[in-house]
Amino acid sequence: MPSDHIDLDRFDREILRLVQTEGRISTVDLARRIGLSKSPAQARLKRLEAAGVITGYRAILDPIRIGLAHVAFVEVRLSDTREAALTAFNRAVLAVPEVEQCHMMASSFDYLLKVRTADIQAYRRVLGEVISALPHVASTSTYVAMEAVKEVF
Repeated sequence: MPSDHIDLDRFDREILRLVQTEGRISTVDLARRIGLSKSPAQARLKRLEAAGVITGYRAILDPIRIGLAHVAFVEVRLSDTREAALTAFNRAVLAVPEVEQCHMMASSFDYLLKVRTADIQAYRRVLGEVISALPHVASTSTYVAMEAVKEVF
């Protein structure tokens, strides 16, 4: 995937806005809504995909309807922050399905995780048996979300 910055004009930005919220939009509807004919709109969409700006399309699930209503944010502090330790932690956290997001931080802690489970009991199990057992984890702090005001997928 290319890492270079891509210059985007207003048509490209509008295409990106629309496909983020309506991934199944037809090319005809996309073209109509951005004010281009079908062929140029389709060519722009293909260019954005080929350039790696659009990396894929997916179904967005309602976590509450599938029994995953509990969200916790976890600060993780590592006992070792040398490259080998960071790599080991990164690899291990990728295998934890309850971890929706993992961000390395420039802060007083090393990582911030977004963890989604069915309830607090399931979260306690994941924290105690899985997250705390990840390589080089020294300590954690948990913040439980009461409500999602805005989530962008």
